Amino acid sequence: MNTRTRTDVLLLVAFCGFLFFYGLGSFGLLGADEPRYAQVAREMLERRDWITPTLQGKPWLEKPVLYYWQAMVAYSVAGVSDRAARLPAAVDAVLMIAALYLFLRRFRPGSEIDGALIAAGCAGTIGFARGASTDMPLAAMFAIALLGWYAWYEAKTRIGLAVFYLFLALATLAKGPVALFLAGAILLIFVAMKRDWRALPGTLWPPGIVLFLAVALPWYVAVQLRNPEFLRVFILQHNLARFGQNLYHHRQPFWFYIPVLLLALMPWTLWLILAVVERLRLIWSEKKEAFATAEDSWQLFLLIWLLVPVLFFGASQSKLPGYILPSLPAGALLVSEYLRTRRREDIRVSPWLAGTHGVLCGLLVFAALAAPGIQMNHRLVPGTGTYVAAGVAVLVMLGIAAVLARVGLRLLRPATMIPIVVGVAALLRLAAPLVDAAQSARPIAQSIQAFSHEAVPVALYHASRQQEYGLEFYLNRRALRYEGGQAPREGHVLVVAQNSQAQFGEFLRGRKVSYLTSIPAQKLELYWVGPSQ
Repeated sequence: MNTRTRTDVLLLVAFCGFLFFYGLGSFGLLGADEPRYAQVAREMLERRDWITPTLQGKPWLEKPVLYYWQAMVAYSVAGVSDRAARLPAAVDAVLMIAALYLFLRRFRPGSEIDGALIAAGCAGTIGFARGASTDMPLAAMFAIALLGWYAWYEAKTRIGLAVFYLFLALATLAKGPVALFLAGAILLIFVAMKRDWRALPGTLWPPGIVLFLAVALPWYVAVQLRNPEFLRVFILQHNLARFGQNLYHHRQPFWFYIPVLLLALMPWTLWLILAVVERLRLIWSEKKEAFATAEDSWQLFLLIWLLVPVLFFGASQSKLPGYILPSLPAGALLVSEYLRTRRREDIRVSPWLAGTHGVLCGLLVFAALAAPGIQMNHRLVPGTGTYVAAGVAVLVMLGIAAVLARVGLRLLRPATMIPIVVGVAALLRLAAPLVDAAQSARPIAQSIQAFSHEAVPVALYHASRQQEYGLEFYLNRRALRYEGGQAPREGHVLVVAQNSQAQFGEFLRGRKVSYLTSIPAQKLELYWVGPSQ
């Protein structure tokens, strides 16, 4: 390992270690999905069952098994915790960044550290690398698969196809047949635009297909044999019906993913727009140089990789931000290619480009520093904290703009890494405790455990789904709902939305009720309800 490679590795380890792992448990599991996925993995581990995902003992067949397997391993090594539940996504993000670096070092030497650090420093990568969900496992395995295919396409090495089929199988285990569809669409469009039809039979490599089936198929067969409803629930309901119908109230306009993608690539958004516009201009002009060189073919492949998930999921009736995470590595690599070309041609950074990038970095820092006030007040309120955040953001903006205007693109990456690190540090230090108090079930569970160290029953009334699933993870027992007629006959803790006391009285029928405490940040109150007479 030469000095440059050693420096690159140390920089990547430090950057990814901080962005993906530092403070991974600084706030509890959020939303309904994080605690639900974490609890499914725990139940599978407790039963030593590697086939059927369950939630509260019942089959939970919405997602395939890769994340659950990874979380089970994390629990076995680090113990069951919210931090361990998030480890799979963080580890997968590191694998993806390492694969990007190794690919670029082999096929695009000189851009490897830029491409890897840009991909690691995108807002979307950081956010999903720190979440207990299936999105990062899919994005990472999918990215490594496509890099493997392109390595085969350019160098005609069979190891590239083996990587493609192996990681495509893992992507299929992460999120299902959508990985196959997206990969097939990207490769077909690329081959068609290149008019290189010989690549298709070359891709259909029999040993690779056998490898794919050997990795992906056994679990699907096993879970179907154990749970005859699996194909109906997973394929029909949670894939086809979710795409064609707004079953889960996630309807958004068709252009929804355009701003999502631009925000997810922050603070590199400006350079992504420039890279995409330049590549589209070459394609639309029908110039031969659009596909003439290996570099042009690579950028065309990246453009197709970027756009196919955006267009595909844009047509879906159910839209969530994480769906287009597979586009992010392509966007980051397009940016690194664009910057490499500009550096090679020694193109100066215009004042408006320097200023715009400075503004984006400043906004990133401002959002991170102002987040605590926004979390507390549910809006941006003028005050000392806001003014300090604005002042720091202006300094960052002016500093980065001045550096770029004076020195050029040579210092773009290190200048941009500083606000990324500052922003993440500010969020973890200042905003995380407030987010934990206001949006996680962890403080609710801690209040219940402070009242009684025994596993007392817990019931809810007018509490949210995320509070329900969160309590079930942190307490490792089912949280019953008064609304569903599930009031326990034995003594239990009741978690109630504020101002609902008069309404839940009808469920008590003379049972003794004692006030325990309140959770002001979540507008909840806790009561002890004695056993029924």
